[in-house]
Amino acid sequence: MPLSDLQIQALARDAVQRAAAGDFAGAEPLLAQIAEARPNSGQVLNLLGQVDIPVVMVSNDLRIRRFSPPAQKVLNLLPSDVGRRLGEIRTNLEPDDLEQAAATTIENAVLQEREVRLKDGPWYLLRVRPYKTWEDKVEGAVLSFQDIDNLKRTLDQTRTFAEALIENARESILVLDEALHVTLANPVFYQTFQVSPKETKGRLIYDLGNRQWDIPKLRELLLEITTRNARIDGFEVRHKFQHLGLRHMILNARRIEPHGGSQMILLSIEDVTRKAQKRAVLFVDYKP
Repeated sequence: MPLSDLQIQALARDAVQRAAAGDFAGAEPLLAQIAEARPNSGQVLNLLGQVDIPVVMVSNDLRIRRFSPPAQKVLNLLPSDVGRRLGEIRTNLEPDDLEQAAATTIENAVLQEREVRLKDGPWYLLRVRPYKTWEDKVEGAVLSFQDIDNLKRTLDQTRTFAEALIENARESILVLDEALHVTLANPVFYQTFQVSPKETKGRLIYDLGNRQWDIPKLRELLLEITTRNARIDGFEVRHKFQHLGLRHMILNARRIEPHGGSQMILLSIEDVTRKAQKRAVLFVDYKP
């Protein structure tokens, strides 16, 4: 059922309020909904003028229909660009493939999200959303750009700090991706287990060192982490390595989400073989 004028006005107020509060993810689909209901209405233009985020609307033939004032600065747009194909606009974005992104969204009727940046400038989260008629026919796409530069820089600084801590840790540390491939290992790991970065990075943990890490207890530990989001502390493992002999290790692991969605596992490995051997000697030598 088509939206009434009162419903359109309510959507418009909600979109403006969300945008003013910084809820760009919430405002953008409301703009698309209004565009679907009133594709040729000046109300959409008025609303875009009140929204403080870069928004561009394109038709099925990838020609620009409308855009908000902030989009002029981000995409180098002029009022005379209405009616031009999106691909004809030379932006300073990296990558500069907005027309292809819009075409994919229109063809497949799916939402796309990815990070883009202005050359030597800020980062944005690009969202490309299809908008449809009441007959469920795709009529074009809405492109919005959320400024994530401060968040991006904070994440980069945090990542740099975390990597420095890992590099200088006294115990062996591995960072695994969702598929349990090694994305980062510290110098202590390479030294302790006598492997090189080339043999380690990008490989499945169970394949490391001629599958020396295919340890049943380790599989049990990582399964607990991935399936139950558990945090494991003080997990003891004894294992005989090909070139190192029997090793007594204490494992600690937890799941982390450094990129706001991509899950990783931080695994620390403390080799306590010598401590265990000393305790064994003391126990044997002890005479009550």
